[in-house]
Amino acid sequence: MNALKKYFGLIWIAMGPLAIYGLVDAAFRFVDPAGQKDINNPIVWIIIIGIFTPIAIGLMIFGWYAWKEEYDRIPHSSVELEEDPTLRK
Repeated sequence: MNALKKYFGLIWIAMGPLAIYGLVDAAFRFVDPAGQKDINNPIVWIIIIGIFTPIAIGLMIFGWYAWKEEYDRIPHSSVELEEDPTLRK
């Protein structure tokens, strides 16, 4: 299971930039000043990209920690943190 978490970390790292690229690409394709729908409005795309960029960055950080095997041993209580000094980094 730990190996699976590690390799899924690579998938999360790759998904972050791909999500941002996909949103920016869609914004360039759909923004049209002559368009009548909300999807053609650049303000909507600025808001969407502004909201999802930190989420994508968090996805990459989560993937980095998974790739570095930080989630292999997760304590279930604060007592475990006090008993095992290797969990306190």
